[in-house]
Amino acid sequence: MQTPRINVGIVGGTGYTGVELLRLLAMHPHANVCVITSRTEAGTAVNAMFPSLRGQGAIGELRFSDPAKADLRACHVVFFATPHGVAMAQARELVDAGVRIIDLAADFRLKNAAEFERWYKMPHACHDLLAEAAYGLPEMHRAAIREARIVGNPGCYPTAIQLGFLPLVEGGIVDTAHLIADAKSGVSGAGRKNELGLMLAEASDNFKAYNVAGHRHHPEIVQGLNGCSATPVTLVFTPHLTPMIRGIHATLYARLTDPSTDVQALFERRFTGEPFVDVMPPDSHPETRSVRASNVCRIAVHRPQGGDTVVVLAVEDNLVKGAAGQAVQNMNLMFGLPETTGLTAPPVLP
Repeated sequence: MQTPRINVGIVGGTGYTGVELLRLLAMHPHANVCVITSRTEAGTAVNAMFPSLRGQGAIGELRFSDPAKADLRACHVVFFATPHGVAMAQARELVDAGVRIIDLAADFRLKNAAEFERWYKMPHACHDLLAEAAYGLPEMHRAAIREARIVGNPGCYPTAIQLGFLPLVEGGIVDTAHLIADAKSGVSGAGRKNELGLMLAEASDNFKAYNVAGHRHHPEIVQGLNGCSATPVTLVFTPHLTPMIRGIHATLYARLTDPSTDVQALFERRFTGEPFVDVMPPDSHPETRSVRASNVCRIAVHRPQGGDTVVVLAVEDNLVKGAAGQAVQNMNLMFGLPETTGLTAPPVLP
């Protein structure tokens, strides 16, 4: 049988998510990255900007091209690793040309255009395409992703938090009016940019909460959990910045309405057969380094003192399962490939 080749375009490949996408696609047996754009780096070889990609074949030899001159319509799929607002500006032209889109920003995550405008401070450019877009969390929306022309790739925090709460909310066994997510991220989650708070002397040897009054990932998480809950979801979400480069650790709290439930068995049943969710044995404490550079979300479930509060620990690499790896997972689904294609490399330790 002939091996399928997927011609891939990447818009905005100079950030951390972009280079992680390149790293993963360099190992993908069916991906042919033929276009990568950058307004500021047009003409620069990919392996000159990212020496880590030297020796990785054609993907490293590729040169960044001017977005205005790049022929993205010749691609089968285009990844947008760009700031919010870029994908929706180009989406209609691309889907009309038969190109499928995976947006790693927020343009196609929130179904409510007014909510998007509220949190991202810009009007949505294509309400009809927003309505048809699939939310790219495979463990919840696998069938829709397979058929989608546009996939809104989830945010990093929402991936860990939704997967951690999913069996509890879906099973209807917790008080959904009082969910709490206490989550920590490495500094790469803020992107590759020159910002005071992300400098080594500011972020190292430090730990702080931020955006406690409201984080833009909050409505995305609530939207996803409401989609699988019989009762409305209310969530308190507090993000924190940690002095590490990669990783998310989410500590989630929920009160059981049915204390007789075997929550360990519930999680194991829900994620049986899921290639990228690892439910750990009882009394486990997953570490962020156990998923570094992998597409795995590891989860452990606890009931302190045998009480009615469930504590879920979920860890992921924010650049892989929280971004580029999940995007490749979605591409595999969209093009009928095994979901794990190109994503089976084990985590990096130490």
